[in-house]
Amino acid sequence: MDRLMYLTLENGDVYEGYSFGAQAEAVGEVVFTTAMTGYCETLTDKSFCGQIVVQAFPLIGNYGFIPEDREGGAIYPAGYIVSDWCRRPSNFRSKGTVDAFLKAEGIPALYGVDTRRLIKTIRDSGSMNGKISDTPGVDSELKNYRVSGTVMKVSVKAVEVVNPEGRRKIALFDFGYKAGIPAELAKRDCAVTIYPCFTKAEEILSAGPDGIMLSNGPGDPLDNTEIISELKKLSTSGIPIFGICLGHQLLALANGFEREKLKFGHRGANHPVKSLLTGRTYISSQNHGYAILGKSISGGAAREMFINVNDGTNEGLVYDNINAFSVQFHPEGCAGPQDTNFLFDEFMRRVEEKINA
Repeated sequence: MDRLMYLTLENGDVYEGYSFGAQAEAVGEVVFTTAMTGYCETLTDKSFCGQIVVQAFPLIGNYGFIPEDREGGAIYPAGYIVSDWCRRPSNFRSKGTVDAFLKAEGIPALYGVDTRRLIKTIRDSGSMNGKISDTPGVDSELKNYRVSGTVMKVSVKAVEVVNPEGRRKIALFDFGYKAGIPAELAKRDCAVTIYPCFTKAEEILSAGPDGIMLSNGPGDPLDNTEIISELKKLSTSGIPIFGICLGHQLLALANGFEREKLKFGHRGANHPVKSLLTGRTYISSQNHGYAILGKSISGGAAREMFINVNDGTNEGLVYDNINAFSVQFHPEGCAGPQDTNFLFDEFMRRVEEKINA
Protein backbone atom coordinates (compact mmCIF):
# COMPACT_ATOMS: atom_id res chain seq x y z
CA MET A 1 0.00 0.00 0.00
CA ASP A 2 1.27 3.49 -0.83
CA ARG A 3 2.62 5.67 1.94
CA LEU A 4 0.21 8.04 3.72
CA MET A 5 1.44 11.66 3.73
CA TYR A 6 -0.05 15.08 4.37
CA LEU A 7 -0.36 18.52 2.88
CA THR A 8 -0.55 21.12 5.66
CA LEU A 9 -1.59 24.66 4.79
CA GLU A 10 -0.33 27.65 6.77
CA ASN A 11 -3.89 28.23 8.05
CA GLY A 12 -3.70 24.83 9.79
CA ASP A 13 -5.86 22.84 7.33
CA VAL A 14 -4.57 19.32 6.71
CA TYR A 15 -5.21 17.16 3.63
CA GLU A 16 -4.41 13.46 3.56
CA GLY A 17 -2.97 11.82 0.47
CA TYR A 18 -0.71 9.03 -0.70
CA SER A 19 2.83 9.50 -1.88
CA PHE A 20 4.03 9.10 -5.45
CA GLY A 21 7.00 10.67 -7.14
CA ALA A 22 9.99 11.20 -4.86
CA GLN A 23 9.85 10.17 -1.21
CA ALA A 24 10.60 13.62 0.15
CA GLU A 25 9.16 16.66 1.89
CA ALA A 26 8.53 20.01 0.21
CA VAL A 27 7.42 23.54 1.10
CA GLY A 28 5.95 26.00 -1.39
CA GLU A 29 3.15 28.38 -2.23
CA VAL A 30 0.08 26.24 -2.98
CA VAL A 31 -1.61 27.22 -6.26
CA PHE A 32 -3.99 25.46 -8.64
CA THR A 33 -4.33 25.14 -12.39
CA THR A 34 -7.62 24.45 -14.17
CA ALA A 35 -6.05 23.02 -17.35
CA MET A 36 -7.56 19.68 -18.41
CA THR A 37 -4.48 18.65 -20.43
CA GLY A 38 -0.86 19.74 -20.69
CA TYR A 39 0.43 18.41 -17.38
CA CYS A 40 3.83 17.72 -19.01
CA GLU A 41 4.04 21.41 -19.90
CA THR A 42 2.81 22.43 -16.44
CA LEU A 43 5.42 20.38 -14.63
CA THR A 44 8.22 21.83 -16.76
CA ASP A 45 7.01 25.46 -16.70
CA LYS A 46 9.63 27.57 -14.88
CA SER A 47 6.91 29.99 -13.76
CA PHE A 48 5.85 27.35 -11.20
CA CYS A 49 9.25 27.41 -9.47
CA GLY A 50 8.79 27.61 -5.69
CA GLN A 51 5.16 26.50 -5.79
CA ILE A 52 3.18 23.35 -5.00
CA VAL A 53 0.83 22.83 -7.94
CA VAL A 54 -2.67 21.39 -7.54
CA GLN A 55 -4.37 19.99 -10.64
CA ALA A 56 -8.11 20.75 -10.75
CA PHE A 57 -8.72 18.07 -13.40
CA PRO A 58 -9.17 14.80 -11.48
CA LEU A 59 -7.16 12.30 -13.57
CA ILE A 60 -3.54 13.07 -14.38
CA GLY A 61 -1.02 10.95 -16.27
CA ASN A 62 -3.32 9.06 -18.64
CA TYR A 63 -1.12 9.84 -21.66
CA GLY A 64 2.15 9.35 -19.77
CA PHE A 65 5.09 11.72 -19.75
CA ILE A 66 6.34 13.08 -23.09
CA PRO A 67 9.80 14.67 -22.83
CA GLU A 68 9.43 16.32 -26.26
CA ASP A 69 6.62 18.44 -24.79
CA ARG A 70 8.76 19.93 -22.03
CA GLU A 71 8.67 23.71 -21.70
CA GLY A 72 11.88 23.68 -19.67
CA GLY A 73 14.76 21.35 -18.95
CA ALA A 74 13.55 20.12 -15.56
CA ILE A 75 10.49 19.77 -13.34
CA TYR A 76 10.14 23.11 -11.56
CA PRO A 77 7.27 22.96 -9.01
CA ALA A 78 8.38 22.14 -5.46
CA GLY A 79 5.56 19.60 -5.19
CA TYR A 80 2.56 18.21 -7.05
CA ILE A 81 -0.99 17.41 -5.87
CA VAL A 82 -3.61 15.42 -7.81
CA SER A 83 -6.85 13.61 -7.14
CA ASP A 84 -5.85 10.49 -9.08
CA TRP A 85 -2.91 9.49 -11.24
CA CYS A 86 -2.80 6.91 -13.99
CA ARG A 87 -0.34 4.06 -13.40
CA ARG A 88 -0.70 2.57 -16.89
CA PRO A 89 -0.74 5.39 -19.45
CA SER A 90 -1.62 4.76 -23.09
CA ASN A 91 -0.06 6.99 -25.73
CA PHE A 92 2.32 6.20 -28.60
CA ARG A 93 4.49 9.20 -27.65
CA SER A 94 4.76 8.36 -23.96
CA LYS A 95 8.23 7.68 -22.54
CA GLY A 96 7.04 6.60 -19.10
CA THR A 97 4.80 7.54 -16.21
CA VAL A 98 4.51 10.88 -14.45
CA ASP A 99 5.52 9.03 -11.28
CA ALA A 100 8.83 7.89 -12.82
CA PHE A 101 9.77 11.37 -14.00
CA LEU A 102 8.90 12.94 -10.64
CA LYS A 103 11.06 10.33 -8.92
CA ALA A 104 13.96 10.94 -11.31
CA GLU A 105 13.95 14.66 -10.54
CA GLY A 106 13.34 14.40 -6.80
CA ILE A 107 9.89 16.03 -6.74
CA PRO A 108 7.35 14.73 -4.17
CA ALA A 109 3.69 14.35 -5.09
CA LEU A 110 0.42 13.30 -3.47
CA TYR A 111 -2.63 11.58 -4.95
CA GLY A 112 -5.95 10.73 -3.34
CA VAL A 113 -6.22 14.30 -2.05
CA ASP A 114 -9.63 15.98 -1.96
CA THR A 115 -8.53 18.51 -4.55
CA ARG A 116 -12.05 19.96 -4.86
CA ARG A 117 -12.08 20.97 -1.18
CA LEU A 118 -8.46 22.15 -1.37
CA ILE A 119 -9.08 24.38 -4.38
CA LYS A 120 -12.25 25.83 -2.82
CA THR A 121 -10.17 26.72 0.25
CA ILE A 122 -7.57 28.50 -1.90
CA ARG A 123 -10.29 30.34 -3.82
CA ASP A 124 -11.93 31.48 -0.57
CA SER A 125 -8.81 32.29 1.43
CA GLY A 126 -6.25 32.97 -1.31
CA SER A 127 -2.98 31.28 -2.22
CA MET A 128 -0.97 30.30 0.84
CA ASN A 129 2.05 28.28 1.87
CA GLY A 130 1.83 24.53 2.20
CA LYS A 131 4.07 21.64 3.22
CA ILE A 132 4.12 18.03 2.03
CA SER A 133 5.37 15.87 4.91
CA ASP A 134 5.00 12.64 6.88
CA THR A 135 3.46 14.42 9.86
CA PRO A 136 0.86 17.20 9.74
CA GLY A 137 1.36 20.49 11.54
CA VAL A 138 2.33 24.12 11.02
CA ASP A 139 6.01 24.78 11.71
CA SER A 140 8.34 27.76 11.26
CA GLU A 141 9.53 26.56 7.84
CA LEU A 142 5.95 26.56 6.59
CA LYS A 143 5.00 29.91 8.16
CA ASN A 144 8.13 31.76 7.02
CA TYR A 145 8.41 30.43 3.46
CA ARG A 146 8.49 32.99 0.65
CA VAL A 147 8.93 32.50 -3.09
CA SER A 148 12.12 34.48 -3.80
CA GLY A 149 15.25 34.35 -5.93
CA THR A 150 13.44 32.21 -8.48
CA VAL A 151 14.22 34.20 -11.65
CA MET A 152 17.95 33.83 -11.06
CA LYS A 153 17.42 30.15 -10.30
CA VAL A 154 15.58 29.30 -13.54
CA SER A 155 17.18 31.68 -16.06
CA VAL A 156 19.89 30.42 -18.42
CA LYS A 157 23.38 30.92 -17.03
CA ALA A 158 25.06 31.77 -20.35
CA VAL A 159 23.99 33.05 -23.75
CA GLU A 160 22.26 30.45 -25.94
CA VAL A 161 21.15 30.61 -29.58
CA VAL A 162 18.13 28.99 -31.24
CA ASN A 163 17.91 28.76 -35.05
CA PRO A 164 21.14 30.72 -35.69
CA GLU A 165 20.49 30.84 -39.47
CA GLY A 166 17.31 32.87 -39.04
CA ARG A 167 16.83 35.99 -41.17
CA ARG A 168 15.93 38.34 -38.30
CA LYS A 169 17.84 38.69 -35.02
CA ILE A 170 15.71 38.56 -31.89
CA ALA A 171 17.07 38.97 -28.36
CA LEU A 172 15.14 36.95 -25.77
CA PHE A 173 15.71 38.38 -22.28
CA ASP A 174 15.21 35.28 -20.16
CA PHE A 175 13.40 35.36 -16.80
CA GLY A 176 12.28 31.72 -17.06
CA TYR A 177 11.25 31.30 -20.69
CA LYS A 178 8.94 28.60 -22.01
CA ALA A 179 10.37 26.67 -24.97
CA GLY A 180 7.32 27.60 -27.03
CA ILE A 181 8.45 31.24 -27.24
CA PRO A 182 11.72 30.77 -29.19
CA ALA A 183 9.97 28.02 -31.17
CA GLU A 184 7.33 30.50 -32.40
CA LEU A 185 10.04 33.00 -33.34
CA ALA A 186 12.04 30.32 -35.16
CA LYS A 187 8.91 29.49 -37.19
CA ARG A 188 9.02 33.09 -38.35
CA ASP A 189 12.62 32.76 -39.58
CA CYS A 190 14.23 34.41 -36.55
CA ALA A 191 17.60 33.70 -35.00
CA VAL A 192 16.89 33.86 -31.26
CA THR A 193 19.69 34.77 -28.85
CA ILE A 194 18.68 33.96 -25.26
CA TYR A 195 20.28 36.22 -22.63
CA PRO A 196 20.51 35.44 -18.88
CA CYS A 197 18.44 37.58 -16.53
CA PHE A 198 21.57 39.33 -15.20
CA THR A 199 22.60 40.63 -18.65
CA LYS A 200 23.12 44.39 -18.98
CA ALA A 201 21.11 46.33 -21.54
CA GLU A 202 24.32 47.50 -23.23
CA GLU A 203 25.32 43.90 -24.04
CA ILE A 204 21.96 43.15 -25.63
CA LEU A 205 21.94 46.37 -27.65
CA SER A 206 25.56 45.97 -28.80
CA ALA A 207 24.55 42.77 -30.65
CA GLY A 208 22.21 44.83 -32.85
CA PRO A 209 18.95 42.88 -32.43
CA ASP A 210 16.02 43.58 -34.72
CA GLY A 211 13.60 42.96 -31.85
CA ILE A 212 13.58 42.18 -28.13
CA MET A 213 11.40 39.55 -26.40
CA LEU A 214 10.82 39.62 -22.64
CA SER A 215 9.97 36.16 -21.33
CA ASN A 216 7.69 34.78 -18.67
CA GLY A 217 9.05 33.74 -15.29
CA PRO A 218 8.26 33.06 -11.62
CA GLY A 219 7.77 35.17 -8.52
CA ASP A 220 6.93 38.73 -7.55
CA PRO A 221 8.00 41.19 -10.27
CA LEU A 222 9.00 43.76 -7.61
CA ASP A 223 11.83 41.47 -6.50
CA ASN A 224 13.68 42.11 -9.78
CA THR A 225 14.91 45.68 -9.30
CA GLU A 226 18.10 45.26 -11.35
CA ILE A 227 16.20 43.81 -14.31
CA ILE A 228 13.70 46.68 -14.14
CA SER A 229 16.59 49.15 -14.34
CA GLU A 230 17.94 47.44 -17.45
CA LEU A 231 14.48 47.45 -19.05
CA LYS A 232 14.32 51.22 -18.61
CA LYS A 233 17.39 51.43 -20.86
CA LEU A 234 16.04 48.95 -23.40
CA SER A 235 12.73 50.85 -23.56
CA THR A 236 14.40 53.96 -24.97
CA SER A 237 16.30 52.10 -27.71
CA GLY A 238 13.51 52.30 -30.29
CA ILE A 239 13.85 48.56 -30.96
CA PRO A 240 10.46 46.76 -30.97
CA ILE A 241 9.78 45.02 -27.65
CA PHE A 242 7.25 42.26 -26.94
CA GLY A 243 6.72 41.11 -23.34
CA ILE A 244 4.93 38.01 -22.07
CA CYS A 245 3.70 37.32 -18.50
CA LEU A 246 6.50 38.34 -16.09
CA GLY A 247 8.13 40.21 -18.99
CA HIS A 248 4.88 42.18 -19.36
CA GLN A 249 4.89 43.03 -15.65
CA LEU A 250 8.57 44.03 -15.52
CA LEU A 251 8.22 46.30 -18.56
CA ALA A 252 5.20 47.97 -16.94
CA LEU A 253 7.10 48.53 -13.69
CA ALA A 254 10.01 49.99 -15.68
CA ASN A 255 7.55 52.50 -17.13
CA GLY A 256 6.15 53.62 -13.78
CA PHE A 257 3.05 51.42 -13.40
CA GLU A 258 2.14 49.36 -10.33
CA ARG A 259 1.46 45.69 -9.70
CA GLU A 260 -1.07 43.92 -7.47
CA LYS A 261 -1.06 40.42 -6.00
CA LEU A 262 -4.12 38.45 -7.07
CA LYS A 263 -6.07 36.50 -4.46
CA PHE A 264 -5.42 33.11 -6.07
CA GLY A 265 -4.01 34.00 -9.50
CA HIS A 266 -4.89 32.87 -13.01
CA ARG A 267 -3.55 29.45 -13.95
CA GLY A 268 -4.98 27.24 -16.65
CA ALA A 269 -5.77 27.00 -20.34
CA ASN A 270 -9.29 28.41 -20.39
CA HIS A 271 -9.07 32.08 -19.35
CA PRO A 272 -11.08 34.54 -21.48
CA VAL A 273 -9.42 37.85 -22.39
CA LYS A 274 -11.06 40.70 -24.26
CA SER A 275 -9.21 42.90 -26.73
CA LEU A 276 -10.02 46.56 -26.05
CA LEU A 277 -8.73 47.36 -29.56
CA THR A 278 -11.22 45.14 -31.43
CA GLY A 279 -13.82 44.07 -28.86
CA ARG A 280 -13.12 40.39 -29.62
CA THR A 281 -12.72 37.81 -26.82
CA TYR A 282 -10.07 35.07 -26.92
CA ILE A 283 -9.41 32.01 -24.77
CA SER A 284 -5.89 32.05 -23.35
CA SER A 285 -3.33 30.03 -21.42
CA GLN A 286 -2.24 31.75 -18.18
CA ASN A 287 0.06 31.24 -15.21
CA HIS A 288 0.50 34.21 -12.90
CA GLY A 289 -0.20 35.37 -9.36
CA TYR A 290 0.37 39.09 -9.98
CA ALA A 291 -1.15 41.61 -12.39
CA ILE A 292 -0.53 45.20 -13.40
CA LEU A 293 -2.91 47.51 -11.55
CA GLY A 294 -5.30 48.93 -14.13
CA LYS A 295 -5.85 52.23 -12.32
CA SER A 296 -2.08 52.90 -12.36
CA ILE A 297 -2.09 53.01 -16.19
CA SER A 298 -2.46 56.69 -16.93
CA GLY A 299 -0.70 59.71 -18.35
CA GLY A 300 -0.67 58.61 -21.99
CA ALA A 301 2.37 56.34 -21.67
CA ALA A 302 0.32 53.21 -22.46
CA ARG A 303 -3.19 51.94 -23.06
CA GLU A 304 -4.84 48.73 -21.91
CA MET A 305 -4.77 46.25 -24.77
CA PHE A 306 -6.55 43.29 -23.12
CA ILE A 307 -8.53 42.73 -19.93
CA ASN A 308 -9.59 39.55 -18.17
CA VAL A 309 -13.28 38.88 -18.80
CA ASN A 310 -13.76 37.17 -15.43
CA ASP A 311 -12.39 39.83 -13.08
CA GLY A 312 -11.49 42.85 -15.24
CA THR A 313 -7.77 42.76 -14.40
CA ASN A 314 -5.21 43.97 -16.90
CA GLU A 315 -4.05 41.41 -19.49
CA GLY A 316 -2.01 43.54 -21.88
CA LEU A 317 -0.60 46.95 -22.70
CA VAL A 318 0.29 48.82 -25.87
CA TYR A 319 2.73 51.68 -25.32
CA ASP A 320 2.41 55.10 -26.93
CA ASN A 321 5.78 56.51 -25.87
CA ILE A 322 7.98 53.51 -26.74
CA ASN A 323 7.94 50.82 -29.46
CA ALA A 324 6.50 48.08 -27.27
CA PHE A 325 3.49 46.00 -26.35
CA SER A 326 3.02 43.19 -23.86
CA VAL A 327 0.50 40.63 -22.65
CA GLN A 328 -0.10 38.84 -19.36
CA PHE A 329 -1.16 35.54 -20.96
CA HIS A 330 0.76 33.08 -23.15
CA PRO A 331 0.21 33.54 -26.91
CA GLU A 332 2.52 30.60 -27.69
CA GLY A 333 -0.24 28.48 -26.13
CA CYS A 334 1.63 25.35 -25.10
CA ALA A 335 -0.24 23.04 -24.60
CA GLY A 336 -3.03 25.31 -25.82
CA PRO A 337 -5.10 27.18 -26.76
CA GLN A 338 -3.47 29.15 -29.57
CA ASP A 339 -6.14 31.80 -30.16
CA THR A 340 -3.68 34.67 -29.67
CA ASN A 341 -0.74 33.24 -31.60
CA PHE A 342 -1.18 36.15 -34.04
CA LEU A 343 0.56 38.43 -31.53
CA PHE A 344 3.90 36.99 -32.67
CA ASP A 345 2.96 38.14 -36.18
CA GLU A 346 2.22 41.61 -34.81
CA PHE A 347 5.67 41.63 -33.21
CA MET A 348 7.27 40.66 -36.53
CA ARG A 349 5.27 43.36 -38.31
CA ARG A 350 6.78 45.91 -35.93
CA VAL A 351 10.25 44.46 -36.51
CA GLU A 352 9.91 44.72 -40.29
CA GLU A 353 8.46 48.21 -40.02
CA LYS A 354 11.43 49.36 -37.93
CA ILE A 355 13.95 47.78 -40.31
CA ASN A 356 12.32 49.36 -43.38
CA ALA A 357 11.74 52.79 -41.83
